[in-house]
Amino acid sequence: MKTGVKILSMQLHCFFSGLVQGVGFRHTARKLARELGVKGWVMNLPDGRVELVAEADDEVLASFLERLRGFFRAYIQHEDLRWGDVSGEFSDFGVRF
Repeated sequence: MKTGVKILSMQLHCFFSGLVQGVGFRHTARKLARELGVKGWVMNLPDGRVELVAEADDEVLASFLERLRGFFRAYIQHEDLRWGDVSGEFSDFGVRF
């Protein structure tokens, strides 16, 4: 009998700072999230940061985060990442205003 790797569903709550507003960050995050099946939201904050909450399997979240970093490597100066339990409250991924 084969034993598989257990995939954990997780929540990522992240604050990105740097030149992350006005560069298409939110819309790119939404596009990538929908491609990968990530649920949650992304929003610009008044202090210039972008806040993101994402829920998916751990491997999917890792891919999502790496792809975001790849697109915005020149703009992200700092990330504040917080990992937690999935809430299950999201049915899709959207942009909040």
